[in-house]
Amino acid sequence: MTAAELLATDFDFALPPDRIAQHPARPRDSARLLVVGDTCADRRVADLPDLLRPGDLLVANDTLVIPAQLAATRGEARIGITLDQPGPDGTWHVLARNARRLRPGDVLSITGADELSASVLSVHGDGGVTLRFSLNGEAFDDALRKAGALALPPYIERPSGPTESDEADYQTVFATNPGAVAAPTAGLHFTPDLLARLAAAGIGRVTLTLHVGAGTFLPMRSERVLEHRIHAERGVVTEAAARAINEARSAGGRIVAVGTTSLRLLESAVDRNGLVQPFAGSTDLFILPGHRFAAADLLLTNFHLPRSTLFMLVCAFAGTSRMKAAYAHAVEAGYRFYSYGDASLLSRA
Repeated sequence: MTAAELLATDFDFALPPDRIAQHPARPRDSARLLVVGDTCADRRVADLPDLLRPGDLLVANDTLVIPAQLAATRGEARIGITLDQPGPDGTWHVLARNARRLRPGDVLSITGADELSASVLSVHGDGGVTLRFSLNGEAFDDALRKAGALALPPYIERPSGPTESDEADYQTVFATNPGAVAAPTAGLHFTPDLLARLAAAGIGRVTLTLHVGAGTFLPMRSERVLEHRIHAERGVVTEAAARAINEARSAGGRIVAVGTTSLRLLESAVDRNGLVQPFAGSTDLFILPGHRFAAADLLLTNFHLPRSTLFMLVCAFAGTSRMKAAYAHAVEAGYRFYSYGDASLLSRA
């Protein structure tokens, strides 16, 4: 089947609602881990030092989640704003609830930060809006910390908003570079103790940065897969990170992508010879079955939504029939799904 023939229904599966995790495992590395190769094995994330080999290299995303959810008003109208991507000219692309009520030239007052307002520059057909905020730099960051909230995924039920626990739970141990709307959730399973044990086992670690945008929350609305548009996200692979990845592979080590965000950025930065190059820019790479992977050998990732672009990605990486069987096993065995859920370690098909 070619990519043009792929339908969203090809990636559907039954998922009982009670499989959706509302809170993370504690400690984080006690989460279950489904190891998927020719067969499936039930392990724990804490077992990673035994599952990987000396010389392997973990590649993790060090983006830090910002409080991207804002409440705004325009007169009597209430507008919900989720920051998505900053533009090079200082504007922001955002997703807005009630966007149809906005017009260019409108000025929005930001609830919780009297000093912050936003002017509407343009309104797009997909709920996207381009805004220019009245503050920038450190002043904008201060206002955002005061007025913003975490944009938790809609399937995490928080009727009163994110909790104090979420503030810590929804950041990875790698998080250093602010800019993500959503967490790179595979990284949520790591603890300082696990990282120390991995290092003691001879398993290396390097980070790159992909700022996850609000588009990650958008469902696929088209039945034909190729009609779906992936929102671009900003990424950086430093020269040092690219060199470490290439050296590890040339020495016989396996590249272990921690999360689909790391994998997408690696595949965006790799050249035709299989060498990862330094990268700084945006990527809207849509990975589907048929994609020829060149940068990673293993993928550590959470369990994804039915019909989602991320389930399509893992099918591309490990094989569609293999992943459907693995997900059926995970549902039957009571694995916890989505951002706060359990993980899988996938071998490339």
